[in-house]
Amino acid sequence: MPLHPFRSFVLGSFALAFVASVLRSAESRDPATLATTLCAGCHGANLTGGTAPNLLSVSLKHGNDDASILRAIRDGFPQTGMAGYASVLNEAEQTAMLAYLRKQARDYAFGRIEKPGGPPASVTFKSERQTFRLETVAEGLDTPWGMVFLPDGSMLVSDRVGVLRAIAKDGKLAPESIRGTPQAFVRQDGGYLDLIAHPDHAKNGWLYLAYTELGENRATSMTVIVRGRVRAGAWVDQETIFRAPQKFYFRDTSHYGCRFLWDKNGCLFFTLGERGKSTDAQDLSSPLGKIHRINADGTTPADNPFVKTPGAWPTVWSYGHRHVQGLSYHPVTGKLWATEHGPRNGDELNRIEPGNNYGWPLASWGQVQFNEVIGGTSHPGTEQPVVQWSPTVAPSGIMFYAGDRFPGWKNSLLVCCLFGRQIRRIETDGDRVTHQETIFADQGRVRHAVVGPDGLIYVALNAPGRIARLVPAE
Repeated sequence: MPLHPFRSFVLGSFALAFVASVLRSAESRDPATLATTLCAGCHGANLTGGTAPNLLSVSLKHGNDDASILRAIRDGFPQTGMAGYASVLNEAEQTAMLAYLRKQARDYAFGRIEKPGGPPASVTFKSERQTFRLETVAEGLDTPWGMVFLPDGSMLVSDRVGVLRAIAKDGKLAPESIRGTPQAFVRQDGGYLDLIAHPDHAKNGWLYLAYTELGENRATSMTVIVRGRVRAGAWVDQETIFRAPQKFYFRDTSHYGCRFLWDKNGCLFFTLGERGKSTDAQDLSSPLGKIHRINADGTTPADNPFVKTPGAWPTVWSYGHRHVQGLSYHPVTGKLWATEHGPRNGDELNRIEPGNNYGWPLASWGQVQFNEVIGGTSHPGTEQPVVQWSPTVAPSGIMFYAGDRFPGWKNSLLVCCLFGRQIRRIETDGDRVTHQETIFADQGRVRHAVVGPDGLIYVALNAPGRIARLVPAE
């Protein structure tokens, strides 16, 4: 039986006095030791939740800003049985504890700390406009990236470790991966990336896969796009759709892209990051840091914006991008939207127009890191983001929801976020964002979302790797 809040507070006060005496006599008062001594008993050994909530969550009940966390450390919440530590920790130790919790929260948000026992098979969430369950469909994946539903209701998943996995309609994961798929270079951001089916897949069987390969200089690598078919559990009929010249193969192992989206004319968008070469994003002769548009066979559409520009890469649709990993069309306006990773904050949501410059690295709301040089938060001739996120959310796949199974989310944009293990729901009015909410968090790094043939929303989750679905609930 739970303790009455007052009894819990009294007992907590006695325990706190004992802990204080132990800590005062201890030689080490580093924040990790303090967190273990003071917090782990209720919040779990790695602070991701026990009898008390997860301390590393992006959505703390009493506020996630520095002032709120410091106030919680100092004053506690006596009404819930949590006493404050003002008598135990001096101001410097309270500040050190805050810094330690921030570091641990970042590691947790990026999947480097996991909850003991893994996520529940089913958990219910109540968002502002929709109550739903998050249900596990298939486990045993490593880092699922892209998802494709096939005509028989089964699913193919691209896993970043370099395999395609099949999931039956009943959710059973095939024990063996698809045979004969191309060998990937798997490191940091590299491996198997997005997977998409041709709009007429039921007739032609084409599947499009992005992955990273080593260059002729085996210390370099780059993104490649191929298409093929799956027959009897094997990848066949492979054709190369995009492969850059060797001069664009670099030692850097970041920002390969790659997200796919078909337009209404049957042309394929794909994204390439700038591979750590930020100035290439502004260079129209380089494919890096761009959103591209190609025909289904890899040729260039005649109406692309830079087809007639001397020296320009003809498949470029827009440029000045750092690392786009989300593409979706607005169901009402028909406009193309994209999410982009910023440098240490400054993640972006952009509305994409053909030929426009989205600023990187001339303008960014993020902070300088590595050898990047940022010109400020704006620059003449470049577009401002519709929304910028600081602190970071690390946005990955996005999806405008236009179905009927979740009426409260009709025409909302769902943004899958790696940082914070969350999905953001965004309401728009034309080209403006009018409202945001987090519909769930702390269930795994959310890589991508698609609508299944049953009208439900399926999500690819990393750390741990699994496919789950959102199901409306009363």
